[in-house]
Order: sequence, then structure tokens, then C-alpha cells
Amino acid sequence: MEIKNNKEIFHEGTVEFVSGPVIKASGMREFGMREVVKVGSQQLMGEIIKMNGDEATIQVYENTDGLCVGECVKGIGEPLSIELGPGLIGSFFDGIGRPLDALLKEEGMYISPGTAVNMIDRDREWDVVPAVKVGELVSGGMVLATIQETPLLVHKIMTPPNVEGEVIWVIEQGKHKASADIAKLRDARGQEIVIPMVQKWPVRTPRPYRERLLPNEPFVTGQRVIDGLFPLAKGGTACIPGGFGTGKTVTQHQLAKWGDAQVVIYIGCGERGNEMTDVLEQFPVLEDPRSGRPLMERTILIANTSNMPVAAREASIYTGITIGEYFRDMGYDVAIMADSTSRWAEALRELSGRLEEIPAEEGFPAYLPSRLGEFYERAGRVVTTSGENGSVSIIGAVSPPGGDFTEPVTRHTKRFIRCFWGLDRALANARHYPAISWTDSYSEYAGEVESWFCANVDPRWGELRGKARAILAEDTKIQQVIKLVGEDVLPDDQRLIAFTAFLIKNGYLQQNSFGSDSYSALQKTFEILRVIIEFHEKAFVLVKKEIPISLIKDDESVSAITHLRELAADDKDGFALIRSRIEEHLARVATERTKKVKGGGQ
Repeated sequence: MEIKNNKEIFHEGTVEFVSGPVIKASGMREFGMREVVKVGSQQLMGEIIKMNGDEATIQVYENTDGLCVGECVKGIGEPLSIELGPGLIGSFFDGIGRPLDALLKEEGMYISPGTAVNMIDRDREWDVVPAVKVGELVSGGMVLATIQETPLLVHKIMTPPNVEGEVIWVIEQGKHKASADIAKLRDARGQEIVIPMVQKWPVRTPRPYRERLLPNEPFVTGQRVIDGLFPLAKGGTACIPGGFGTGKTVTQHQLAKWGDAQVVIYIGCGERGNEMTDVLEQFPVLEDPRSGRPLMERTILIANTSNMPVAAREASIYTGITIGEYFRDMGYDVAIMADSTSRWAEALRELSGRLEEIPAEEGFPAYLPSRLGEFYERAGRVVTTSGENGSVSIIGAVSPPGGDFTEPVTRHTKRFIRCFWGLDRALANARHYPAISWTDSYSEYAGEVESWFCANVDPRWGELRGKARAILAEDTKIQQVIKLVGEDVLPDDQRLIAFTAFLIKNGYLQQNSFGSDSYSALQKTFEILRVIIEFHEKAFVLVKKEIPISLIKDDESVSAITHLRELAADDKDGFALIRSRIEEHLARVATERTKKVKGGGQ
């Protein structure tokens, strides 16, 4: 039957079956697929995920302890949606968009079932500057007003997608509460449309855009192993798989802090509570390295730990990506850190099991690949509906059991991402961080961003990258021989490759996350690599002249290569000094060797 409550029409059903977060209800014929419902006397929030005639299956985003058969189910007539407006930046939310600070203030340390609070504080006042005038024609995505939300970010109140018309009223400049309306439009049919400051959008529906752009501009991270060997493009997708303790979370923290994005959204999806506690404590005190302002002035945190309701974990990544698309539509570059998609996939597996679906490999549902695809395919660099360029880059951590990259989540994720940063347990145990394996990792964006790097950083970028990867690949084979017979029996050309690989690993790829070297500017990144490759090329010429490798590498100027990372990015004199010393040393070795040969010496 239908009942009226607060001027909204609800449909009512009855709970027939309860199994953890999954319930079944009858009398649901009038409800819609994916409709949000309130379940039981405690008004638990849920979502319809399956319809079968008069019966509906519902996943509940809260603890269902105490829920009884026979209790009522009421629909609200709309899908799972979140609020979009000023006040998102610097906030902490749970998986379904409830602000944790507001929950703490209202409920204390323990949240009562059915607690509902506004995602955005309606009483908070903002300085609003209108961007349109009465009589102007506007369409979806066009900016109606601006708000300086934080010192680092201007929030743009936009016309909702698929809405257009003539402005017949616009808010005055000055302070207004978030509950205020921004403008009124008159559409082609003569109907008035009110545009509020806070708008809603269904989380499972991608926001529209005008055109998708090629991913030919790099997402600069300040991490040499990424920028130099396995670059990510703006609007690209990447995953960081690795076993426990290999550095997934620390790597994502580095990318969140140093990544080339104006907005960062960190989704703690099913991680341990102590890890999310560290994030919630550290991020508010971190300093944005570019502006010197607090990092939270351009960051949004979504926390859904492993002890929170499992269904809300499934929804958390959609909440994060929807917020990301909202800021993308303003023309910003957004970075989304999902830590970790393995825990999200485990939530899918648990829900699938309670739904009694036929399991696929390792118990995961057969639709795991399609769900992963739905998430990663919402990344991209686009022309927004208002004509600006914006991007959403997704970097997802994967936690394969035992570090097995052949397990289903890692394997299926590789189908939808184009940048793979595999973490190596052996490197982590050797305290080589970031522990990104140069043999397992790859980037399909390298060819697309090469022209940008060549034009803006170094014309030899592709050549330097290719030679470094070739040396590391050859060194992998050589190390197998060294383990069997030792280094002394190798010919000098192979010993040179092994030595150059040592310089690349220890002087270039290794990077301390907590020191002055935690961020490496692109100029510094490729200056270090250029010095190493130039040394290798010149040394190789000497080796071909039968000059012993021991004479080539045993010099302070060569040892100093591993300390190049300690130089400042703009210390051109420091780099030039080391380069000149290396050239002098190699020239001296060649000259002395020539004299010995002419004199009959050995």
C-alpha cells in the first residue's frame, strides 16, 4: 500500500527473511530496482539489489542485529545518492556518505542503528559570488556561482546535467547558508527550475561529459620509479598489488601528498582500523608541499574499515568516484586512492554468498570483472559539459593473499588498468622502497606521454627510459649467473651492466618517503638518470678497449652517483660538477691505460 509521510510517497513491504546484511521482503512490487529503502523500526538504510515479482532482495548498509521477520520496509523513491556541494573538502565520510564528525557530535563513540545526518551541513555559511546574470541562457555544467571553499580550492556551483533554461533569478553576492537556492531557471516549456546550492547525484550513475580526451599528459608523482620508468597519465588507471608489509599504503600516501592533482579522494575500503586511524590522524597535519597549506584543504577521506557493515564497504568506492567526477566537472584534476579493492571484492563475495549465488573462482561472484570494470572505466581525462578540461585518475591498491598476483582480483584488475606497479616482497625485505618491481611492473601510457616529457623535461626521455629498462632486464639474467658462479668469472661488459644496474637501483629507484628526497622533481629525476646512462655509455667504450672494469668503477666520482638524489632539484652546479669529475676520471683511466700499452705494461 501507499502511505504519505512528510509529503513524500512511500511504498511499504514486509521483511520475510534476514541473513546478516541481506534481507528479503514481500509486497515489493511497487518498488524499483536500486531504490533506497528504510528497513524495520530502526529505519536501517538499505538498497534493493534484486527483484523477483512481489519479492525483493535488499542489502542493508547497517548492522541488522535485532531485525525481525514481519517488520516493515519503506522506499524513498530514489537510488542511493550523495549530496554534492560546498563542505566536502576536508571532511571525513563513511561508505554511504555520512560525515563522521557529525555522527560523533550527534551519537558519540557508538552510532545507533538508523542514524541519518546530512552529508553537508546546511547551516554553514559561505561567501557566494554569482557567475551569471538574469536573462542569460545556461545549460548543464555551466557555473552559476563560485565559493572559495578553502584557500586552495574554488568550489563551483554548476547547473545540473540535462538542465537548461533562462536565468530568471540569481542569488546575491554575500554570505549564505548551504540550504540556500543559487538560481531559478525557466525552461523551454515555461516551467521554473530551482537550482539549490547542495545537489544530489546517484552514486552508481556516471556523470556525463562532452568528450573523452587522449591520456597524453602525465600524472606527475615525484616518485622516480614511476615518473621515470612506469608513468601514469592524467585520467589514467593504475593498481598497486602487493602482499602484507610491502608498502601499498605508504606508496598511496606519497601519491596523495605529491601527486599532480588539485583534489585528492582517499577511500579506505575495508582496511584495518589502525591503518585508517593513522590516515585520519596524519592527513590533517600534513602540509601541502606546493602551497605550504594543510593537505586537508584539498583532500576528502572516506573511511569504511573492516569492522564496519560489509554492504557499506561495497558502496564506498562508488561514493568516492562520484565525488571525484563532481570536482572533475569543475575542471579540476582529481586523484582517487582506493585502499584496497581486494577488501571491496571480499565484500562482494560475502554478499554473493548470502544471496546463494553460484560462486566462481575462489568463491568470488561471476560478475567480479564487470564490477571492477564499472569502477575503473569511470576514470578519464575529459572535456566537461561546460567545455573545461578535467580528469579523474584512479589508483587502486590490491592485497593478494600471499602476494600471489595470479589470484582473481589482481588478474581481473589487470584487464581494466593500464599501469601496473607490482610490489616485490624481496625488495621490501631488503628495505628498498618504493618496493616496485622493475621486472613485473609496466605502463601502457609511456608511449602516449613521451612527447610531453620530451617537450617539457628532456628530449632524450624515451631513450633514457628504454636504456635503463634494458640494463635492468639484462641485469636480472646476469644476477642468476652471479648466484651460481660468482661475479669474478663474468666478462667485463656483463660486470659493467651489473654495476650500472646497481647504480640505477640504489642511486635512482630507491627513494626515502620521509626525508628530503621524498619528492623528486622531473628535472632532478631525469638529470640523475642521464648521469647514470652517460657514465654507462662512456664506460662501455672503455671496456671494449679492454680497460678493466675495476679501474673504471673504483673512484669517488663514480661512487658519488648514488648520492645524486641528495642534491636539490635546482642544483645545476652540483650535477655539473659530478658529471665533469666522472668525465675527468674516465679520460684519465683511458690515458693511463694507453700509456701502459705503449710502454709494454699490463
